[in-house]
Amino acid sequence: MTPPDRRYPDAPAGPFESPPYSFEDREGREIELRAYDGTDAEFEALVSMYLEFDPSDRAQGIPPGQESRVREWLENILGEDCLNVVAWNGDEAAGHATLVPDGEAYELAIFVLQAYQQSGIGTRLMKVLLGYGYDSGVEKVWLTVERWNRAAVSLYKKIGFETTNSESFELEMALRLSESESESESESEKR
Repeated sequence: MTPPDRRYPDAPAGPFESPPYSFEDREGREIELRAYDGTDAEFEALVSMYLEFDPSDRAQGIPPGQESRVREWLENILGEDCLNVVAWNGDEAAGHATLVPDGEAYELAIFVLQAYQQSGIGTRLMKVLLGYGYDSGVEKVWLTVERWNRAAVSLYKKIGFETTNSESFELEMALRLSESESESESESEKR
């Protein structure tokens, strides 16, 4: 359930591209960003990606480290009520971003395999996921990030996230993708 003190920016962020979306990363690799299709092949590619994750890249206990726990975790976040975009280099999953419903908002999580980090994939992956969220009717998105992770915090701010809670070792950040219907009605009543 969304905490009552979570604030969202007044102005919507974006616009963002929607999947599918292709680009060349900084290493010259052709990367395709696609909505997760639910096939066994895509599921197994994501399992393989997460099993390759460097333990130092795990934050807040995710992704899990053991294969059985990775599979269970993926089954939860790849459910039909979640939105998922995968970054592909050919048949290899290079990154994955998800929006998981949480009350009236969605929590965002993003993961990029170490060999693909620092190449622009994470930024594009997050933007395309937010475009997918917008197209799917998502209005509010939030995330948590370890406050020492300055590169991630800077990226999130550049995309439009604002810090909403900084009272623990993690920062909570939020973004609005669209105005709610009641906010839109209020705006048109003022005109």
